[in-house]
Amino acid sequence: MTTISWKRAVIKVGSSLVAPANNQCSTEFLAPIARFINNSRKQGKEVILVSSGSVAAGKGKIAYKHRPSIAEKQAMAAIGQTQMMANWARLFDCDCAQILLTSDDLHNRTRYVNIKNTLRELLKNHALPIVNENDTVAIDELKVGDNDNLAAYTALVVEADTLIICSDINGLYDADPRRHSTAKLIPEVNIINDSIYQLAGGAGSDVGTGGMHTKLQAAQKCVDSGIQTLIVNGRDPSVFDELAKGHSPGTLFTPNKSLDNARDNWLRHTLKVKGSIEIDQGAKQALLESGASLLPSGIIHLSGRFLSGEAVNITYKDNAIAKGIVLYSATDLISIKGLNSQKIEATLGYSLGETVIHRDDLVLL
Repeated sequence: MTTISWKRAVIKVGSSLVAPANNQCSTEFLAPIARFINNSRKQGKEVILVSSGSVAAGKGKIAYKHRPSIAEKQAMAAIGQTQMMANWARLFDCDCAQILLTSDDLHNRTRYVNIKNTLRELLKNHALPIVNENDTVAIDELKVGDNDNLAAYTALVVEADTLIICSDINGLYDADPRRHSTAKLIPEVNIINDSIYQLAGGAGSDVGTGGMHTKLQAAQKCVDSGIQTLIVNGRDPSVFDELAKGHSPGTLFTPNKSLDNARDNWLRHTLKVKGSIEIDQGAKQALLESGASLLPSGIIHLSGRFLSGEAVNITYKDNAIAKGIVLYSATDLISIKGLNSQKIEATLGYSLGETVIHRDDLVLL
């Protein structure tokens, strides 16, 4: 088996594992996954869980004829979400935090930053974030493959080094193993191209909304950003014993660039600058020499009309030395520039955090 290592992982668990009977939650397949997560956390590793299953968990609670309508599915999700969270929570020896998202949240700059900051604080305080799509309000998010891609976006948001997708088969095969007894597992994929996508069939389960195709989409998003991705069989307890030993028991998709370069390239080249912040010498030294975040105390001037979640250049004596995503708008920064972070809330009436730009959201130029 291929050897792997990781420090921060997103683990995606599908509906067929959370609610295998398609009408209520079960711990049949979740207990080994939870044990693996608990043990990994004890080793100092960080885990974010992305769990499908709210619709399946609540299916037995809402009356419907033939195929449920969108409204009926949303009602199922509203009931099933609480049951799913309770089912997970009893398996962990830590606080569990519920994060409900839509794709809209991840594409809106301000909400994206808020999500990132929330997840960062949860990990900092040793809680286990459990992410799911907000099925109760988002119609489009009930479509095929949603939570596979949601898991990939979550991995990007938290800058994970690993995405583990728990499926109901061992990984990617060279043919459909349900139809061809001679199908062979592909242990490692270095490039996801058209020939790899051609190996993916349709949805494998009538419980979940994702098939191998969407898992490949998720894997491609991650490996293109430097995040190794695994597809493993979540129904096999021995899989998590192997993962605990640092082995890849399914299909490993290797990243084609480093995580740091992917993040830096996204910040450096993708985000459009909406303004600039001029800093003093002390702030410059903290950024360049200590790898610090930018605090309001080091700001002496700013220009441009930018909002929270938008990108700005950080300048020193008219030279751009860094670029990052601001937590506070230009209007807010006019009020708090030069102040100690402890005075932010007293000045603005609220606080989004002690930093103006967190080090994780900053790249040196």
